[in-house]
Amino acid sequence: MEDKKKKKLKSKIKRNVVGWLIMLPTLILFTFFVWYPLVKNIIISFFDTYDMNNFVFLQNYQDVFKDDYFISAFVNTFKYILWSIIIGFFIPMIVGLFLSEIIHFKGFFRVAIYIPCMLSGIAVVFLFQNIYGDEAYSILNVIRSLFGMERMDFRSNADIVIPLIVVAMTWKGFGGTSLIYMSNFQDIDTNLYEASRIDGASPMQRFFKITLPLMKPTILTLLILQIISVFQVFYEPMIIAGQTATSAMSLMQLSYYYFTKMEDTKSAATSVILALIIIIITIIYFTIVNKLNNSKEKSK
Repeated sequence: MEDKKKKKLKSKIKRNVVGWLIMLPTLILFTFFVWYPLVKNIIISFFDTYDMNNFVFLQNYQDVFKDDYFISAFVNTFKYILWSIIIGFFIPMIVGLFLSEIIHFKGFFRVAIYIPCMLSGIAVVFLFQNIYGDEAYSILNVIRSLFGMERMDFRSNADIVIPLIVVAMTWKGFGGTSLIYMSNFQDIDTNLYEASRIDGASPMQRFFKITLPLMKPTILTLLILQIISVFQVFYEPMIIAGQTATSAMSLMQLSYYYFTKMEDTKSAATSVILALIIIIITIIYFTIVNKLNNSKEKSK
């Protein structure tokens, strides 16, 4: 018996050692490129210079909160979230539903909607920068000229620049999300729909009483991931609207703006504030998911 226990212990130790050796390169890279910069960034935010000579505690955070740029960027970031939900959240769901119902050329449509996801993000942003430009040959201005309207610089219009940027972001990424929705729609048991048809349920009733409840975990997960992603919007407003345009500046872009102005500590403080917001959203997400899972277990 003791020999067997020793052999089991040795095999466990061997497996653990092998597992840690496999993960070690990844852990080293992760520590060097993620955890070390993260911890150092937090420490820098409490000093007045990058050299960390004078400890000022929360002074950088106070300066950031008093800055008009921060207020604009903070409000704009939530505008991005609002417009991303209005424009970019429901479109993939609708497209995924249509893809799941299509019979002919389904493979063609899958590839067609996924092509933008394979393009470089920078290339897509430059494409939409030209579409929204004030030049006479930009696409939107060409369309306006057909109706006898004067040309317009959409990028400098504070009322519509954020929705236009969200349109570019949605075009770039909706294909992959649509395919996720499509696969989830197809996994729903068709017997549920057949039974509802027999009971006289309309397509809308089937959608709201069968499809949406079964899709709730997926919808919630993709919603939170989209919000977190939008909080980190950076190069899209910087390229389309301009680096210093307050009408479209995001928190991530503001952190970079401080960095270019040689205000490293304020840049660090801004990124920490952004990280805290994302952490809070993540905690809320996991709390909701746990409640949903607990309610499911109780119902069973």
